[in-house]
Amino acid sequence: MSKKRTVEIVEELITPCVQESGMELVDVEFVKEGPCWYLRIFIDQPGGIGIEDCGYLSRKIDRLLDEKDPIPQSYHLEVSSPGLERPLKKLADFSRFTGNLVAISTFAPYDGKKNITGRIAAVRDDNIILDLEGKELTINYSQVASARLKAEF
Repeated sequence: MSKKRTVEIVEELITPCVQESGMELVDVEFVKEGPCWYLRIFIDQPGGIGIEDCGYLSRKIDRLLDEKDPIPQSYHLEVSSPGLERPLKKLADFSRFTGNLVAISTFAPYDGKKNITGRIAAVRDDNIILDLEGKELTINYSQVASARLKAEF
């Protein structure tokens, strides 16, 4: 089974479990590092995630995955916060983080650039409007290859 399909199956299985716990499923990764496979689950909630939240959800997810057994090989399960520079995976994420600084990689260049950093000014229809230090740039969500919040200190 492909890594992508494994991620899809795991997301489908654990999303209700995460939501029942009052948390949000941010991302799922299934990666091989050296000889070991890692299933990484990234969760969030208003006010942030603590180690207790990760431990609690890790135990719930571990039981669920043991019961359903969707992954044929052995792996290490890791449940954690996405961190300060969390990925923005859904259009709704951009709305939620309006006003925050974001780094976006696009499939096609905008103003000659594929890597753009700006502040999320608004989300309209399927477009993300960025404020680039006073200049507005509109990026269609379908053109976003990846996006992450940028930490500000």
